[in-house]
Amino acid sequence: MTTEASFLLTIGGILLIGLAVDALGQKTKLPRVTLLLIFGIIIGNEVLGLIPEFIINKFELISDMALLMIGFLIGGKINTDFLKKSGKQTLWISIVNAIVTTIIVISGLYFVGIDLELAILLGCMGAATAPAAIVDVILESKYKGKFADLLVSIVALDDAWGLIIFSFGLATVSIISGNGNEPTLIVTVFKEIGGALLLGILIGFPAAYLTGRIQNGQPSLMEALGLVFVLGGIAIFFEVSFLIAAITMGFIVTNFAKHHDYPFHSIEGIEWPFMSIFFVLAGVSLDLSALLEVGFIGAMYILFRIIGKIIGTRIGSECSNSDIITKKWMGAALLPQAGVAIGMALVASNKFPQYSQVILPLIIASTIFFEIIGPILAKKALEKAKSEESKN
Repeated sequence: MTTEASFLLTIGGILLIGLAVDALGQKTKLPRVTLLLIFGIIIGNEVLGLIPEFIINKFELISDMALLMIGFLIGGKINTDFLKKSGKQTLWISIVNAIVTTIIVISGLYFVGIDLELAILLGCMGAATAPAAIVDVILESKYKGKFADLLVSIVALDDAWGLIIFSFGLATVSIISGNGNEPTLIVTVFKEIGGALLLGILIGFPAAYLTGRIQNGQPSLMEALGLVFVLGGIAIFFEVSFLIAAITMGFIVTNFAKHHDYPFHSIEGIEWPFMSIFFVLAGVSLDLSALLEVGFIGAMYILFRIIGKIIGTRIGSECSNSDIITKKWMGAALLPQAGVAIGMALVASNKFPQYSQVILPLIIASTIFFEIIGPILAKKALEKAKSEESKN
């Protein structure tokens, strides 16, 4: 079979399966994200081996495209009115959650006998979440209450805090290992985040003014995709966070485009096909043998990260005087973890090769766990929050 035929058959098949999984998800308690990942594992090299290798090799590109759209949608859901009401909650919960999770994972792993340097590296990766999985669970639930809005705004900041914490963790381990002080690591991360914010602003303000002019008040799909992909290309070229840049642009267009009410609503219509391909190929790319390799350390990492997320969000909720619904369910909603953590694992493994045989399999294995179980718990949290909000 020719490459062109294989490509079209594979992509077409994944889209049809995505449609079937969407229907199946409505009949079961499982989120469609989890179902797509499981399906990807089944058709991947770990089981049936049905996906051509050249398509698997394009996963990073598809992942970037999907995350760019997700980032823009996240930013588009955060408006200034919401921030005036819940900005304090967003900051407290996101910061405290990230710091407490890191501290608990580091302390727990060190307590059970893991080397301090390795415990620090793993702990600093524990703060990161999975924006794509969390946002898709929210979209699938069709729940638009206060809890969902707060969850989106926290996710928008989570990975930024995670990257900052991770940079400090790398520098700390370098000092402990005797490699000397490395302020360049911290500078690099701040440059990545600051550069992303600047890029989002530089493209966001012109986009806010110019979009929606061809069809009065209705930004088109071509405008949306054009801006999002141009932004992504520039961000990757300058090596800044394209996810944070997309969130920033979405936020600016939403809040400063006075001539249209909801920017690029059409992007939600094309986002799901990309997400279907993204999650199926994510499942295809997972290495199940990693689950067997991590053993005790992996189980402890997963346990302490769950404890950290739940306790961290509870403390952050208490500090910000959040309602009881947020205190009870936000921790479970923030459990999914994916691409950012794997990226951190690759950086840490390259910098500290003595730990690479532990870090990479462990983070891949925990990703399998949290990407399958996490959306289930996030969906449950949203259902509980929706039910309790309706009673009040």
